[in-house]
Amino acid sequence: MPATGSVPQDADRHLALLGARRRDREACRATLALPAELVPPVSAHRRLRGPYTVAGTVLRALVPGALARHPELVAAHEVEILTVAPELRDLVPATRETLTSLAVPEERTRFYSRWRTLRIAHGIMEFLRDLLLLDGADVRALVVDDVDHADPTDLEFLAVLLRRMDPALLTVVVQGTDRLLVPPDPDPLIEPDTPPGEDLCAQLHRCRHVVAAPQPPAEEDRPDGEVERARAIRHVATDGTDDDPRVLAAYERLPEAERRLLHDRRADELEALGEPSSALGAIPYHREHGSEPLTAGAKALAYAMDAVMLLGFYDATVDFCVRGRALADWDEHPDLWWLFTSKMPTSLSALARAKEAEAVCDEARAQTVKPMIHIQMAYATAMLYTRHREPSRRDHQRARAWINEAIALASLLPDPRLRAFNSVFHDNGLALIEAHRGRPHAALALVTEGIAELDRTLGSDEHHLHRSVLRYNRAQVLAGLGRAQEALEEYRAVIAVDPHYPEYHFDLGNLLRKLGREQEALEAYETALRLGPPFPEVYYNRGDVRNEAGDTDGALADFGYVLELDPGFVDAYVNRAGLLLELDDTTGAERDALAGLARDPGNPHLLAVLGRVHAARGECAAARDSYSRALAAAPDLVAALCGRAAAAHELGDTDTAIGDLRHAVELAPDDPGVRYNHAFVLRSAGRWDAALAELDVAAGLLPDDPDILAARALCEAQSAAR
Repeated sequence: MPATGSVPQDADRHLALLGARRRDREACRATLALPAELVPPVSAHRRLRGPYTVAGTVLRALVPGALARHPELVAAHEVEILTVAPELRDLVPATRETLTSLAVPEERTRFYSRWRTLRIAHGIMEFLRDLLLLDGADVRALVVDDVDHADPTDLEFLAVLLRRMDPALLTVVVQGTDRLLVPPDPDPLIEPDTPPGEDLCAQLHRCRHVVAAPQPPAEEDRPDGEVERARAIRHVATDGTDDDPRVLAAYERLPEAERRLLHDRRADELEALGEPSSALGAIPYHREHGSEPLTAGAKALAYAMDAVMLLGFYDATVDFCVRGRALADWDEHPDLWWLFTSKMPTSLSALARAKEAEAVCDEARAQTVKPMIHIQMAYATAMLYTRHREPSRRDHQRARAWINEAIALASLLPDPRLRAFNSVFHDNGLALIEAHRGRPHAALALVTEGIAELDRTLGSDEHHLHRSVLRYNRAQVLAGLGRAQEALEEYRAVIAVDPHYPEYHFDLGNLLRKLGREQEALEAYETALRLGPPFPEVYYNRGDVRNEAGDTDGALADFGYVLELDPGFVDAYVNRAGLLLELDDTTGAERDALAGLARDPGNPHLLAVLGRVHAARGECAAARDSYSRALAAAPDLVAALCGRAAAAHELGDTDTAIGDLRHAVELAPDDPGVRYNHAFVLRSAGRWDAALAELDVAAGLLPDDPDILAARALCEAQSAAR
């Protein structure tokens, strides 16, 4: 860490400017030679606008101009822009709505993955990068303060910016206290092996320049009454984000009734502005601290809770649930308590906090005998045990017991339409459990009957989303059963009614690929990529298809982009390293193998790649060791068996070579190359008849191969000469 107030000499790096108070950080920043600001400094405090306070503020400032100059760029990032900055809906046309995004809350039966926010972060980063490149502007700076108080969506976004944005294009200045450099303690309540996602602290530590701001001087403060009141008002006017302790102290000394009145007035001001993002931050903050916390406060919190849950911002959902529950307990306000409790199991489950989710379910069950509450909690618990817990902790039989309870209770509901929908909804949950239990035919019967029941019972304009979910699930089960044509028909039927949902096109592409219809698979993948923010799995699969089609450059580009999005995507290292070996780039292949092994030390495919690298360099002993490590993890990996056999043969260990290739032949009996290699080492050992037998089979598999024919003729001659 350089000395206080120093200007970094390496101006091509992002900055972390740390200090105890905002004013100290601002004073320090004024001494630094930073590029021109892209937008005015942004406060990340989630109390202002909730999730994406930073990203939304930046987009609201930039998108109107970008739309005029580069409308195609704005259109390409429509989903990210409108998700993060809803105020822009009157400016940016929404052309990619899905049944999920359009469903009214009471018909919302599908919720986004927790990883959608990471895809959005990448999309916004690429929008900013491409906008700056298209404008051809000089390097700019983005200053973000109060990062200690940012919502997890903004922490994720800033981590992506620091990792991927070229600081020579946009220098990111992250401001906050030195707590930003303290790694968070592992959360024991998170399910084991949950991917960590982007880590801002790690990015700040790994490669960013840190400038220390001066510590604040001690001050003696004896304000009069007028100054004191002005400070209290300032606390409310800044939506509780001012970090001056004198401001907070003055606010706390104000009589409670006056404080509540100030909050009421500020909430009224913000509501009059009509900015949707304020309803996810400052407005609920002021309403819950205003004069009517149980009415206006609860209403504002409930609105925010519903909005962020529908968008997949689950940390914020839990926060609003906790704050709402703090206003009302079960005994005094049971309906309010349930309102803020009902969203917690789904949100906690999405965040891999399964133990906490189950505790909420147990708490709700203990509070009431209301059937609908028990139905919802039984379903939530079933999903915990079949889907959300870490694989080794799942218990499908226990999940089935809970879903059967939900189904039994739903069958007793007096309203026939409500009874029908709930029965179908929970039967769909049972279908998932049956699929996990290895009973796909039972799962297929359940979803098929569910489709028919909704058609019989509900109007054609009701529950479009859940009908599409059922059709999609039916396609998934059919594909798993090998009934490919029926699965294709179901996928196409779902896409016809919900054409902008990217995952449908992704799964359609996967099925087309299995059927050998590569060009159609590529078209489906490209549609999925066009419809939403960056999707690493789609690029990975497209890279595979391109590789199989001989498009090496395209495959390398796709695998490289996957690793830019997700440096922990180990399979992309495997595939790219293999391609680099085919191009004789042993240095690049070794770099990828080592990078992948740093994340997955026992990965047999990467160890096999490392073996090939050593073999290509003539390092036979090192090659044999790498192949042996690969086979220790995967004894039936044919590539490693063949590689170790070649290395062993070079080292004079013929017995090992013969044994490895014999095992490889058993695993891949129809591979003429494996049989040819087996014959080669058998010949080296003088076992001409055995070699000839292998070559006979190889020639049958590949009749016109000159190497096989020549080796076969040699063996015949040797056998005849004996």
